[in-house]
Amino acid sequence: MVRILQSAGLDRTGTARPLDGRVAIVTGSTSGIGLAIANTLAEQGALIVINGLGDEAEIERLCRELSDRHQTPVRYDDADLSQAGAVMDLVDRSARAFGPVEILVNNAGIQYVSPIEEFPPEKWDAILAINLSAVFHATRCVLPDMRRRGWGRIINVASAHGLIGSPFKSAYVAAKHGVIGLTKVTALEMAEAGITCNAVCPGYVWTPLVEHQVRAQAVAHGISEDEVVRKVLLAEQPNKRFATAEEIAGTVAFLCSPAAASITGASISVDGGWTAH
Repeated sequence: MVRILQSAGLDRTGTARPLDGRVAIVTGSTSGIGLAIANTLAEQGALIVINGLGDEAEIERLCRELSDRHQTPVRYDDADLSQAGAVMDLVDRSARAFGPVEILVNNAGIQYVSPIEEFPPEKWDAILAINLSAVFHATRCVLPDMRRRGWGRIINVASAHGLIGSPFKSAYVAAKHGVIGLTKVTALEMAEAGITCNAVCPGYVWTPLVEHQVRAQAVAHGISEDEVVRKVLLAEQPNKRFATAEEIAGTVAFLCSPAAASITGASISVDGGWTAH
């Protein structure tokens, strides 16, 4: 486990930041969308706990970089989110290190693509554990302190596939639909407690993983990378461009802001019009 700490406070210009002193857990945050979210929340002054997979030395460098850049504490926790007990320990360790968790961003997710009749049961179980059950376990653990403090923000990074279906993604679609349902229930139960819970539903987002998929599909299908993007990956996305991880992070940060205090139980699409069909 790596822990890199700096003192929180003002930004480099001396301006107070909107999330100063708020303790935030962002799961699946050692790369891609989760890392962009952690970076944006740190920029706004939050004390950050990142979680995810990766090389230990690289993660230590990442923590130091985020902390130095934004002058806020950053901590890494290697909890295995497929295990309920590990999720509970993640929340407990975060609270002991920084104080009660006030912002929870459930971003971690895995994917596997296969027809239903060929879908390996162990893959189904793994996807449901990471993509759905971990969201429940983390939410359950942070709510008591949030309720006591009268303030909390839970943002579940779902997907356009939490709102619509696609072939060959049975476990992923089922899990993300479940996340949307859990988001609504959490919002209703916490409506008078000063706690909001919302889902952000990205379409295709440009990340290193997607970049690799584009190259691989271009080779596999014998077409250009541009054709893969427009005719395969973005065929259902009207604006024909990938969202950026920073756009998703900006949406999450907005949902943590005072301006979003009355937004709860919502599923916010950031999908270039995909689900507008």
